[in-house]
Amino acid sequence: MALNVVLVEPEIPQNTGNIIRTCAATGSKLHLVKPLGFSLDDKHLKRCGLDYWDIADIEYYDSFEELQAKFPTAKYFYSTTKAHKRHSDVQFVDDCFIVFGKETKGLPEPLLKENRETCVRIPMLNVEKARSLNLSNSVAIVVYEALRQIDYPGNLR
Repeated sequence: MALNVVLVEPEIPQNTGNIIRTCAATGSKLHLVKPLGFSLDDKHLKRCGLDYWDIADIEYYDSFEELQAKFPTAKYFYSTTKAHKRHSDVQFVDDCFIVFGKETKGLPEPLLKENRETCVRIPMLNVEKARSLNLSNSVAIVVYEALRQIDYPGNLR
């Protein structure tokens, strides 16, 4: 295993479908934390994931606490626009968990406050209308930086 991507309460099926493709193509495991803002048989989700469902490694949880209880010693990074550290300023490690929040609200504020040192952001212009990047784009940016840092393990070519 190289990386773990966590989506906490994703809302848009097309984003999750694109993230499934990114995870499948990179060998990253996808962890989906409920409630999901869509049905798993949603046609938009299936269309975006295309034929990557067969090679995607996906696990589901009823809460973020359930995931943390299953992996209590793992290294977690939290992606947020509110972080001071850039995603390229931290040292990602093999098997780490990169956590992303829902499209409309991001991650819960208490979770960010508890984990300030491992919160990361993607640099963007400081313009009010440029609040955040699309979730699937953000996942791809951070995942590929983490993979670069750990020297593209496994069968990545």
